[in-house]
Amino acid sequence: MHEHPTLCVIQVDAKLHPSLLGLRVLPVQRDWVGAIADLLADVALCPGNEPMAILKGDTPIGYYCIEPTARSVAGRDFELPSLGLRGFFIDATWQGRGLGKQALQAMLVDLARRHPDARQLALTVNCNNHAALQLYLRTGFHDSGELYHGGRSGPRHLLLRPLP
Repeated sequence: MHEHPTLCVIQVDAKLHPSLLGLRVLPVQRDWVGAIADLLADVALCPGNEPMAILKGDTPIGYYCIEPTARSVAGRDFELPSLGLRGFFIDATWQGRGLGKQALQAMLVDLARRHPDARQLALTVNCNNHAALQLYLRTGFHDSGELYHGGRSGPRHLLLRPLP
């Protein structure tokens, strides 16, 4: 578990799983992120993926999944050892409070501790998801200039961030 001034990130276990099912995104975000039940079900089918909860105290306020390679996120491998980030979101009730940035910072510290050999984190963000794109850019991701066209949610920017 890694602590941040107000948040911590922990791996999802069987005890935490039910409390995550209450997390929701705004209706406009659902096509980009999906439903938490589907995200958790996908993890069960993908060995090596790490479902992570974002907690404020004991309260789950968000979720993300770390994938052992960036291939499943970006559709290709990278020269640097890279992890993938999928399904990052803050619950709709908690949005607009700066918690996304805090959660990403806590996640990066946690990744450096648990994945010391990884050098890069890759994610894709829908071209119409301007708020998420700005959040990622403010937290050190850079737009690779590539668009990823795989998946159902339309073209997405491929963003990369060096890991500490």
